[in-house]
Parts: sequence; structure tokens; C-alpha cells
Amino acid sequence: MNQKHLLKLADWSKEDIIETLDLADKLKAENKAGIKHPILAGKTLAMIFTKSSTRTRVSFETGIYQLGGLGMFLSANDLQLGRGEPIKDTARVLSRYVDGIMIRTYKQSDVEDLAKYGSVPVINGLTDYCHPCQVLADLQTIREYKHSFEGLKFCFVGDGGNNMANSLIVGALSVGMTASIATPDLYPVDKGIVEWASKHGKLEISSDIKAMAEGADVIYTDVWASMGMESEKEQRMKDFKGFCVDSDLMKLTNKGCMVQHCLPAHRGEEITDEVMEEHAGEIFDEAENRMHAQKAVMVQLMK
Repeated sequence: MNQKHLLKLADWSKEDIIETLDLADKLKAENKAGIKHPILAGKTLAMIFTKSSTRTRVSFETGIYQLGGLGMFLSANDLQLGRGEPIKDTARVLSRYVDGIMIRTYKQSDVEDLAKYGSVPVINGLTDYCHPCQVLADLQTIREYKHSFEGLKFCFVGDGGNNMANSLIVGALSVGMTASIATPDLYPVDKGIVEWASKHGKLEISSDIKAMAEGADVIYTDVWASMGMESEKEQRMKDFKGFCVDSDLMKLTNKGCMVQHCLPAHRGEEITDEVMEEHAGEIFDEAENRMHAQKAVMVQLMK
């Protein structure tokens, strides 16, 4: 693997992704068996958070610790970024102190600038544009349950223009699945992602949720109003009416269809409590796999 950063999943080849998933499986198996793997002993990861998080912080901090390294949590209040220091200066300074940088923030350009001006690996922990670490964990979970990606139909139900849709389309098509997106017409898929998909696989997009879900092997959903969209929630609740993953929708899918959710879930909105509980095993395996997938990314980039 020749990648230096994980800025967005479209930068990685199928081979890069599969190699990382294979390593994630190995690290997970060792962790379950109590086999220590201090591969990154003496390494330090700076973890920049301008967006709060439960899973991202805990999974990265625990993961780097299990790899023998140190995770350093840095909020906007802890950095001169919050006082106007250019991100290119922050990148140059942190690169003198640490061995890698993870950032969870708003603008994709901030992640790109960290990589451009810094000299250590940069990992995108989430931006408004994409969420590559989450999708690696999703792919790891799908392969655990389905054993292979070939021939699978992946269906996302929700905001076609959000960071999860962007990354899931890339992830699904990169590993050989077909992808369908069920989204209201008011929330179209990013044009750049559609153009990328036209060259890499089969993508269907429609506001007809039943047509998109029919014959699916994986159903994926996400909250209708992401962090920072609280003022839009009332309108979005109206716009997304009818886009709930419920038992009737699941009847249209293939036998053994998985359900995935990147969490937190708003039960009764994008997914019913009944479906959430019926598929809790794979959903919380998916949440656990954030740590294993991210450990694999850290090893690949920081070793």
C-alpha cells in the first residue's frame, strides 16, 4: 500500500481498501484472543476535534493505546486554530511533534490543507463531505456477515447529499457492490460523486424508496438532520416523511438482508425501533468495527 493519507475513500484503490480490511480483521481477531500488538509503540496521534463525537474519539483513543501509542485529544479550545491561526501553520507545527494527525471537522479543505502543509499522515475522522473511516468499518462488517462483496446490492435510505451517502457510494462501488440511493428529490447526490460512480460501477438514484430497496442485501440509513442542522430539523422531518426503514420496507429486500446505521439513531424517524432491535447485532458490530478498521488505517499509515 502506497497511500500516505486517508483524506477521502475515492483516493484509495480497491486493493488499498481490501488490504486495510484484511488487516482490520487480523487485528480484531488478535484483540479478541488477548494477543497484544504494540505495532505503534512510541508513536503519538494528534486527534483534532472541532465537531464533538462519541464513537470517533473513543475508538481512536482506545485503538492507538492498543497499538502501543498515545492519543492526544485536541479540541478547538486547545488549539490556536480557535484563535485564528492558519491551518497550514498548525499542520507544520504538529508535524514536528507527532507521528500522525486525525481530524474531525466541518470543511474538507481543512483536511486537505493539513495533508498539504504537514509532513505526517493525516486521517479524516469526518467532514461535511465524507466519512471514510466509518465506511471502512461498514465494509468490514458487511464482509463479516456476507463473506464477499461480489453480487451484493447496497441500498442507502436518507439524505443523498450528505457525507455518508458520498462515502458509501464510493465504498460500495469500489469493492464490487452495486448501489442504490433512496432520497427525496430535494436532497440529490453530489454531482461529483455521480460522475465518479459513472466510471466505477452501477449506481441508481430515486425518490422511490421501494424500488431502491427491492432485492437489497444491505440497507443503510442515517439521521435526517446531521450535527449542525438542528435549525433545519422540523423541515427535514417533513421532507423525509416516508423514508423510514421499517418492517414493510424490509419485506422487499433479499432474505438475510443486513441493516446498518452509523449511529446515533433516532428511532421512530429514519428507522423503527423494531428494525433497529432486530438488526442490533450487525449494527453494534459495525460500531465496534470503527476501532478495528481505524487501527488498521493507523498501522498502514503510521508504521
